[in-house]
Amino acid sequence: MRVSRRRFVQISAMAGAAAQVLRGVPRAWGESLPAPLPPGRRSVVSLATGAERRRNALEALSGIEGEILPRLKGKSSIVVKPNLVHALNQLASTHVDAIHGVLDFFAPRFDGPIVVAESAALDTVQAFENFGYRALAAEYKSHDLSLVDLNAEGVYETLGILDGDLHMVPARLAKRLLDPDAFVVCVTPLKTHNAVVATMSVKNMALGAPLRSLPKQTPRWNDKRLYHGGIRQAHYDIFLTAQRLIPNWGVTLIDGYEGMEGNGPSSGTPVPSRVAIASTDFVAADRVGLELMGIDPSWVGYLMYCGQMGLGQYDLDRIEVRGARVSDLKRSYLLHRDIDRMLQWRGPMQDLPPRLGDLRGTGSLAGARG
Repeated sequence: MRVSRRRFVQISAMAGAAAQVLRGVPRAWGESLPAPLPPGRRSVVSLATGAERRRNALEALSGIEGEILPRLKGKSSIVVKPNLVHALNQLASTHVDAIHGVLDFFAPRFDGPIVVAESAALDTVQAFENFGYRALAAEYKSHDLSLVDLNAEGVYETLGILDGDLHMVPARLAKRLLDPDAFVVCVTPLKTHNAVVATMSVKNMALGAPLRSLPKQTPRWNDKRLYHGGIRQAHYDIFLTAQRLIPNWGVTLIDGYEGMEGNGPSSGTPVPSRVAIASTDFVAADRVGLELMGIDPSWVGYLMYCGQMGLGQYDLDRIEVRGARVSDLKRSYLLHRDIDRMLQWRGPMQDLPPRLGDLRGTGSLAGARG
C-alpha cells in the first residue's frame, strides 16, 4: 500500500523525537538546533578558478574572509574534515593540496591547534599515508597540527536515524565533530554519487561523522552502512545528521579542481573543472556545486530537505556568488549509471501492511469517531 505524505511526515517527526532519547540527554524541542534562515536571507558563496589547486582554495576562502572571521572568533581549535572515502584512489579523496590551501588561509589568522580528522570508509591511516597528509604536521608545527583517525579515537554521541525498514536505530557520531569549541572546516571533492546523485559538503560531513570498527577489530561494525537502508531513508538520514552537526560547521571548501563524474563517489572519471567553492553556508555551497555540474537541484533530496528546514540557502536566486561566474564554469557531469533508480525516491512509496486504523478504510474501525 502507498504511505501517505502525511504518514511520512509523522514518521519523520518520530525520528526527531527518538533522536533526542537516543542521545540520552533530555532537551526541549528545537534546543541546540540552528535557527531557520530568516525569510529572504541571502547567503554568500565564493568561487575561484585557476591553474593551481592550492591557490584556488586560498582565493576562494579569501573571498569570504569577512564571513569566516566572526565565526572563528572564540574557538579553541580548528578541525579540518577531509573526504577520504577511498585509501587508494586519489581522485575519490580530498587532495592534500586543497588542505594546504585551507591552511594557507587559517595559519596567519588563527593561533590555536589544528586537527585534520576523518572517519574513512576503509582505512583512515592508510589514506593519510598514501595521500601525503603526514607532511602537514611538520609544515605546521607552530599550530601543533595533528592527524586523527576518528574511528580509532572512538569517542561518540548517538543519533537516532531510520533503517531500511523504517525502524529507529542509533548511529554513533564522532564527538570531535560535535565539539562546540571547535571550528569545523569541510574540505571535499566535487563528485557524483551512487545513491544520492551528488556528494559535496553536507554529504561529506554527514557520512564522515558515523564511526566504524578498525580494519582488524572484532566484532566488525560500521554505522555508515545504516545510512544505506533505502533511497528515501538515505536522504532523510543525511538531513537528520546534518541538522545535528550544523551548529559547529564553520566553513566549507569544495575542491573542484578535478571533479569526478560517472560512477562516483569512488569509481568515476576525472573532470577538469578547475574550480574551488567556499562558503560558511554549506547548503548554498552545494547548491552552487550542483549548478556547476549541471545537476537538477530537485534530484538531491537531502539538500532539498536542508533548504526546506532552514539549514542553509537552497534558492540560487538568494545566493550571492563572488569571484568567478557560474555560467563560465558550468559543465554537464555524466551521472552514475543507476541514476534512474536513485530518482525513484521522488515517487510514491510502496509499503505494507495496509492502513490499519485508517478511518477511511473498512473493518472494525470504519466509521469510528474520536
